[in-house]
Amino acid sequence: MNKLTIKEAQLIVDEWIKTYGVRYFNELTNMAVLTEEVGELARVIARTYGEQSFKESDKNRDIGDEMADVLWVLICLANQTGVDLTEAFEKNLKKKTERDNERHKNNIKL
Repeated sequence: MNKLTIKEAQLIVDEWIKTYGVRYFNELTNMAVLTEEVGELARVIARTYGEQSFKESDKNRDIGDEMADVLWVLICLANQTGVDLTEAFEKNLKKKTERDNERHKNNIKL
């Protein structure tokens, strides 16, 4: 089975929006939706790995599904603002590698 690339994911989301979603929500709305989705992911992580217990309404939450919701909205924002996430990720990885290639190894806290 072939693995989905980031570029392919961006194209799939765009096609889905055009087919089923009518149009993208505006950027500000999508930013609010992204924040909401990150909050839902945080809730599942807090209850799975933290000290809080699950409420009945939280018990069927799937951490992978919550992460996918975050990714979906992030891809929407990238598409509507013209960001190539593959290119942006590669550039960001290069920046981090150059900046932090020794920093974490030398951190006595780690």
